Amino acid sequence: MQKFKKLSILFLSLSTALIVLTDPVRSLACTLIVASGQATASGRPLMWKNRDTPQLLNKLLYFKGEKYNFIGLVDSEDETGQEVWAGLNDRGLAIMNSQADDLAVREKKYDGAGNGAFMKLALSQCATVDDFERLLQREKGKWDLAANFGVIDAGGRACFFETSSEYYTRFDADDKKVAPFGYIVRTNFSYTSPDYLQGGGFIRFERMSHLAEAARATGQLGVQFILQQAARDLSHEKLHSFPLSRPLPEDPSMPLYINTNDTINRNSTASAVVFEGAPSPERSDLATMWVLLGQPVTIAAIPVWPVSGQVPRVATAPGRETCSLNTFSRKLAQYLYPDRRGRMPQYLNVTRLRTYGGEGVLPKLMRIENKALEKARTQLRAWESRREAPGRVAAFQESLAEAIWQDLGLEFPDIR
Repeated sequence: MQKFKKLSILFLSLSTALIVLTDPVRSLACTLIVASGQATASGRPLMWKNRDTPQLLNKLLYFKGEKYNFIGLVDSEDETGQEVWAGLNDRGLAIMNSQADDLAVREKKYDGAGNGAFMKLALSQCATVDDFERLLQREKGKWDLAANFGVIDAGGRACFFETSSEYYTRFDADDKKVAPFGYIVRTNFSYTSPDYLQGGGFIRFERMSHLAEAARATGQLGVQFILQQAARDLSHEKLHSFPLSRPLPEDPSMPLYINTNDTINRNSTASAVVFEGAPSPERSDLATMWVLLGQPVTIAAIPVWPVSGQVPRVATAPGRETCSLNTFSRKLAQYLYPDRRGRMPQYLNVTRLRTYGGEGVLPKLMRIENKALEKARTQLRAWESRREAPGRVAAFQESLAEAIWQDLGLEFPDIR
């Protein structure tokens, strides 16, 4: 009997630990890709991050840096922008990260707490991928880092840096040995860790790898594919779950739900960013940052350019407030995740997602976003032939974000 009690206590302890480790409220996880121009539809480098974090309120801030000015994605409560979780500077350098717990230096109790502040420093000081590598060399041992840093620049370089506080390893998307198809996928584990089992995100890694290869093979690996397919993906290949294509229950009182803890679009996805690199160092002003300020299935993307010297009003807010776009996204998320009991906040109501307004949430978001993508393409083609004044870039950026905001109100009249 005593042995049975000990086993029962052990099982309870292990079960509790498993709940803590897999609880999406506590987890820090992301899904990312970097791609060189040889793999993308546009011929320019591409980079993407779905940001999974307990800090679900996000916004954009404009920063005047030490050398370079930049736009950064921040937690809304971080009123002075001490940490940046993805960003683009006016020299065309973009940076992002995913947490890599298997790179933490546990004997020093380092767990990656400096990742966000380090990215802010890099955006302020670095113009190229090589500059970023020199920064890592100069600052080695001074920061608490545990991350897969993704970096692209206006010269066409696209790299990941698996980084701990003690060392880093560079993976170049143009290196056939590590990226035979010109792109690299990462989630929350590293290839250089002594124990990769300390990492996570293996299910998302496999799913994104399959999506990326299909897109590259058909010439679709670009901004639109990432925004509208990868970032919003709800499939779970391990469970053979493809909720956007399976039949819905006929009885409306028994809706279809899915657990989004291990899908690419997760219940803990706070935002997403897609960077399309500049065509050359001389035209770094054309590098573009597309931002989804909320869970991807709940919001439309807006584009921003650091040369504008500002961010759209609906994408930013003073103090510890969140922005209008993020507020809308959280309200739509509450509609799609209606049950707040226990662990039910992990469960997305697919019936609501697919039937809202008679056609579903995603077709409405796509309609808004496709208009924005086309307007941005047209404007970028015009800017390629003549360098636009910062004030005009700011005006276009503002008008496009405002149009998206107005369209959200028309398509979702009962959400905001």
